[in-house]
Amino acid sequence: MAGWPVRIDSGIMKTLNLRKEDFDPGGKYAPEWQLFDAEGQTLGRLASRIAMVLRGKTKPTFTAHLDTGDFVVVVNAEKVKLTGAKLKDKLYYHHTGYPGGLKAVNAEKLLEKKPTEVLRQAIKRMLPKNALNRNILEKKLKIYAGPKHPHEAQQPVPVSA
Repeated sequence: MAGWPVRIDSGIMKTLNLRKEDFDPGGKYAPEWQLFDAEGQTLGRLASRIAMVLRGKTKPTFTAHLDTGDFVVVVNAEKVKLTGAKLKDKLYYHHTGYPGGLKAVNAEKLLEKKPTEVLRQAIKRMLPKNALNRNILEKKLKIYAGPKHPHEAQQPVPVSA
């Protein structure tokens, strides 16, 4: 078969390669603001949906190496639901930095003390462990314990459950 001419079909679909500038606030695919209400929602299911929106996987313009996601505002984080015996049994660990300083607190006490931290940890653990994770969590995720938030000017679009 050597010597046979190889014909390349020009009707092949091409991958859309987007640049960082396309996703800047003034760009063509600028991020939007979405509002999630956590009241009565199951923690894991809500966190996975929010992580997908933050990452940009719900958009056709998803690009793995760029931050293509939307801004997310979460209200009523203190009313998130944990199934089964997770309120009593699920432990959250942190280290104080001192020898023997590994501390554990169950979900019930953490919800009382820091109601937004339970949801933030769940979302953080569903994002990639790289620089995109840190950028997304710091800049694009806003979590509030109660129903009020200071982002009315951005006109966040409510997301149905």
